[in-house]
Amino acid sequence: MDKPMTYKGYAAKIEYSEKDECLIGRVSNIRDIITFHGDSVKEIKQAFEEAVDHYLDGCAEKNEEPEKPFDEGQVMRMSSALHRMIALAARNENKSVGEWIAEARKKPRDKS
Repeated sequence: MDKPMTYKGYAAKIEYSEKDECLIGRVSNIRDIITFHGDSVKEIKQAFEEAVDHYLDGCAEKNEEPEKPFDEGQVMRMSSALHRMIALAARNENKSVGEWIAEARKKPRDKS
């Protein structure tokens, strides 16, 4: 089984871009968008670590709390109908169910 690349509690989703002919990564399970790229496994790992460090340093400079990743291992109870709806929405956005739920949890709620 493949394990995600992790660093300081953050996990990365890595894909190959045929158009750009490089590896492109994005930190998973947080609303903030943190992306990076590299031409090899070694480069993508280094870019991932630098991106996370840059994000954490930026939060510290602004005196803001960095977003903590949603734990995909966290148990959530829902009906099978709701799960199907979320799975379809996640697939349409090219995300995992966990990523989709993590982002939805952090969106501001309409108070009307």
